[in-house]
Amino acid sequence: MLTSSEEKEVRELCQALIKSQSLSGHEDGVVKILKDYMEKNAFDEVFVDRYGSIIGCIKGKRPGLKILFDGHIDTVPVPDPSVWKHDPFGGEIDNGRIYGRGTSDMKGAVAAMCVAAAKFARDTKRDFAGSVYVAGVVHEECFEGIAAREISERVKPDVVIIGEASQLNLKIGQRGRAEVVIETFGVPAHSASPDKGVNAVHAMMKLSAELEKVTPKADPILGAGVSVLTDIISTPYPGASVVPSHCRATYDRRLLVGETPESVIEPYNEAIKRVSASDPKFKAKASFARGHENCHTGNTIEGERFFPGWLFEEKEEFIQKPLIALKAAGFNPSISHYSFCTNGSHYAGEKGIHTFGFGPSLETLAHTIDEYIEESQLYSATEGYAIISNSLLKD
Repeated sequence: MLTSSEEKEVRELCQALIKSQSLSGHEDGVVKILKDYMEKNAFDEVFVDRYGSIIGCIKGKRPGLKILFDGHIDTVPVPDPSVWKHDPFGGEIDNGRIYGRGTSDMKGAVAAMCVAAAKFARDTKRDFAGSVYVAGVVHEECFEGIAAREISERVKPDVVIIGEASQLNLKIGQRGRAEVVIETFGVPAHSASPDKGVNAVHAMMKLSAELEKVTPKADPILGAGVSVLTDIISTPYPGASVVPSHCRATYDRRLLVGETPESVIEPYNEAIKRVSASDPKFKAKASFARGHENCHTGNTIEGERFFPGWLFEEKEEFIQKPLIALKAAGFNPSISHYSFCTNGSHYAGEKGIHTFGFGPSLETLAHTIDEYIEESQLYSATEGYAIISNSLLKD
């Protein structure tokens, strides 16, 4: 159990993080707060990488595993603060709930990770084998796992704990996500003489019928892979008196374990080939979307929007040890998987690092009006992270 002073410590850190607005690319205020906390609480190393993520490390007295607690510090925007009953950046407490943007997604978890690491160091007097890292990760809302690549390259963790909301249950996998871009190409012409051109939207309409036949496989645990049209736009737009020469559509593709960029893009290319065979004027291509964003460090972050799925077996030792320890301490976690994408797409999906999720609050509170976290969940997560650390790093 946390002491009253430890509860105050994590509550106030959570509130401070909420009060510092941190849209993707503007996380510097939160980084400063975390840096100050880590340095005041005797973290052995505190550093900020080129993308602006902050990583703190507490070392045990003996060599051992490196465990990494991962929590992103960027949030989605608040389009209209007036519809909130509580100030989205006030960190207000009402009836046992702390309100504000990012409370559940996921500044509460980040605060709990930091305080838990400091608590674990104090309680054990650093008499443990290994190292505890806490990462406040930038740009996750834009790129699940891209900024995490920099962190894993530097830390080289043996086990990663994702702090995304799980209501204190263990998550051992997730579907991945890709954004497939489909483009059709036409020939511009005045709309008074459409026969002089080739309409790219008409081409997309032909192709979309074929793309609806793309049927991803299903997994008995993670569920169905998905291919769904999410947007479509023509060029020029608006197209006053012009036959459109270009059309772009995006398909959201939910990925299962083992799917690769090559295997995912293949059925889209096959659909293009089928339409091309029946229409000599038809031109199209499929690719993955790429993103490019500015970081608060002045650098840029970019990458292809392909974020792999991952899944581990419940019997794995790195899952069973925390599970047994949490149950012994009075927790009652179930084991399931995340319904959304996390930085685990990199750690587990790309690198194969042992990874599981454990976080406070409900998944459904992310990105909502009057987002909040229960104080009880915040305190329990802090205790839980310390228990997990002990279970993985004790001799």
